[in-house]
Amino acid sequence: MAKIIMALQVVPKVEESRIYEVVDEAIKVIAASGVPYEVGPMETTMEGEPDQLWEIIKEAQEACIRAGASRVMAYIKMDYVPTGSTIGEKIDKYRNK
Repeated sequence: MAKIIMALQVVPKVEESRIYEVVDEAIKVIAASGVPYEVGPMETTMEGEPDQLWEIIKEAQEACIRAGASRVMAYIKMDYVPTGSTIGEKIDKYRNK
């Protein structure tokens, strides 16, 4: 199966002073997964097999709960192209300026 791109934004329900701390736990899950990823100001974009990325999203939400969130809202974007899609093809032209 071709690789796709998924972007995840988690919004944990915690005290405002702890939001970034809890979001960092979700990002740690993504980093530990080994998939190519890029942290942005509003979301983290990952590249991989669809089933693999869905599992990472599930684990990232659970990490937020373990870190003390009583609820986690998740916003997910997906770019599915049957032949595959990469982060690089979307943004490399902007990085090289």
